[in-house]
This record gives sequence, C-alpha cells and structure tokens, in this order.
Amino acid sequence: MIRITSKEIDTPEVLGRVLSPNAGAVVTFDGTVRNNARGKAVTHLFYEAYEEMAVKELESIREAALRRWPLQQLAIVHRTGRLEIGDSSVFIAVSSAHRGDAFSACRFVIDSLKQRAPIWKKEFYADGEVWVEGFADHGHR
Repeated sequence: MIRITSKEIDTPEVLGRVLSPNAGAVVTFDGTVRNNARGKAVTHLFYEAYEEMAVKELESIREAALRRWPLQQLAIVHRTGRLEIGDSSVFIAVSSAHRGDAFSACRFVIDSLKQRAPIWKKEFYADGEVWVEGFADHGHR
C-alpha cells in the first residue's frame, strides 16, 4: 500500500494491510504535526506533493526496503493539504518475522522519504510562514 491522500490517514486500514500470520513484529511510525519548530509556535502545516512522482518514489523506497530486509509487508501513506496540530502527516507500517528488521526498515523508509520524495511542507506561525526544505536541510530526526 502506497498512498498520497488529502484525507485523514486511516491507521487501522494501513495496519490491516501489513498484518500477517508469519509476522512476529509490526512496527509503525506516525509522523504528527507538532506545535513548534525553529523556536516558533506552529499554528498548522500545509503539505504539497507532486503526486505521480511521489508515489513512484515511495514505491521505489518500499521496494528497496523489501530487498534489504526479510519483510512480510510495508505500507506508506502521506497526507497533503492543511494539517492541524496533532494530525498524522505520514504513517508507515512494517511487518516482519523479527522486530530488528521491522525497526530498521521503518527508519530507512522515513529517512529516505524525507530525502527523496517530492513532498513539501509549509509551516505556519502567528507571524508568517515558511516552506521547509527536505529532511537533510533542517536536521530533525
């Protein structure tokens, strides 16, 4: 499951896509909108994506993870549009026989997504807004 959506992420649906009787571990990453960044209070975010290219890049990241680790399933969903504090902006779910592989793959996916996917974030503050470059630009982990 790879999806770019303007709707709220249905986390139970995503989890359902990765569950397997062969999996001893399911690891998830839920990227949520926080109320602060760069020393300022954030009021909300806006995500924009070049959807066709983003889906292809997410599929490429997924395939790389499936080749690198013995995973059962891997799903990635990213939101676009206006998101409020506490909303999920990205949800990743990974299932594998062992937790170590699932944790490693999940981290690889979010780090790769931030570096490679054509998805852009605009942060809004009480006194203005700014487009935020990719993962490497602002050093958040």
